[in-house]
Amino acid sequence: MSLADALTAPVEQAARALLGCRLTAGGVTVRLTEVEAYSGTGEDPASHAHRGRTPRNAIMFGPAGYAYVYFTYGMHYCMNVVTGTEGTASAVLLRAGEIVGGVDVARGRRPAARTDADLARGPARLCSALAIGRDFYGTYLLDGLLSAPAAPVGEISAGPRVGVTGAHDVPWRFWLTGDPTVSEYRRHVPKLPRLPRLPRA
Repeated sequence: MSLADALTAPVEQAARALLGCRLTAGGVTVRLTEVEAYSGTGEDPASHAHRGRTPRNAIMFGPAGYAYVYFTYGMHYCMNVVTGTEGTASAVLLRAGEIVGGVDVARGRRPAARTDADLARGPARLCSALAIGRDFYGTYLLDGLLSAPAAPVGEISAGPRVGVTGAHDVPWRFWLTGDPTVSEYRRHVPKLPRLPRLPRA
């Protein structure tokens, strides 16, 4: 099955198919080691498309193979690969990868990384290493930027998604078992409201 066909499968299958794929941008190539699947309208409260189509998430509704890039926390970009059939929203967040080309370039963009395994460990770090920003939104990936693995990737693990505010325990995070570039799991913990200070007696 071609990568293009694999990306039109149900989102959890498409997510698994992306593991081991190589993505090239900004003079750097990363081998994907960790991803997260997000389904569409009404089905997945953690998805950006849960409440329907908006200007921000419109590209999630297909066709498959395009980049959905968004800005988060006022400082970071994250990238998804659009999957599924046109008209039904789904996408796979690229969470982590191993830099396999342009390592020196990636180091220049990520000088705080302690090791090469840290260069693209986490979705914001991955985008930083590949210089992916707002202008990458809507880029078609299947004309040479994203390529299927040349060989079977080995064992794949699955578990809960990281930092989502809904559907916490859906096991739609997938990673290459034992790979050192996979990010740490952190479950979202909602902040408690601050209580007003009582006057001193």
